[in-house]
Amino acid sequence: MRLRGLPILILLLMLSACSSTEPVAESSQQTDLEELFWQRQEDARSRFVQADVDFMVGMIAHHAQALIMSDLAEPNGASSPVQVLAARIINAQKDEIATMQRWLRQRGQAVPEVHIDGLTLMIHMPEGADGMDHGAHDHMMPGMLTQAQLEELAAAEGLEFDRLFLTYMIQHHKGATAMVDVLFATDGAGQDEGAFRLATDINVDQLTEIARMEMMLEGVISSTEE
Repeated sequence: MRLRGLPILILLLMLSACSSTEPVAESSQQTDLEELFWQRQEDARSRFVQADVDFMVGMIAHHAQALIMSDLAEPNGASSPVQVLAARIINAQKDEIATMQRWLRQRGQAVPEVHIDGLTLMIHMPEGADGMDHGAHDHMMPGMLTQAQLEELAAAEGLEFDRLFLTYMIQHHKGATAMVDVLFATDGAGQDEGAFRLATDINVDQLTEIARMEMMLEGVISSTEE
């Protein structure tokens, strides 16, 4: 009788052993998946080239000048639609500046700091980095305003401010989309997932705002001609 029960006992022991190894196997599989995920994240960050870095640094300065322009809207008596547009630009481009600085920091690159004093923009690079301290006009990016244009905008009020702001911001936005075009036309650039997503978002947002501002500008010009 005891021998007859032995196979049943062995079977029960085998089933118990199998069930006890299932959590261990699941835990090991989860660990492998996590390691694969983080490895892919690290690999994605290693696909950038110098053109991606230059784009981030340049676009930080480019966005910072848009902040200077937009900050003038309320004190210079811009119309309500222009003030709303300016506020939207400030919120969006501050966020994008922070995103670009974080992108550079995560990839071990020098991170420029933005310093604005009235109409003066200074881009401060960490000590030892290429191009230590530069004013925005030392390295003008496409579409950026000259100091004379900034001063003209700062002196305008009311409808004249609206006209100049929209005219110059359209110019400014078109410069940003041109920078995106240069990035994607450069061999090896834009392969980094973060760089691709950011550049694409900037391009779409600025093209959308250009179309909106062109319509607003037509309205302003019509008002001044009446």
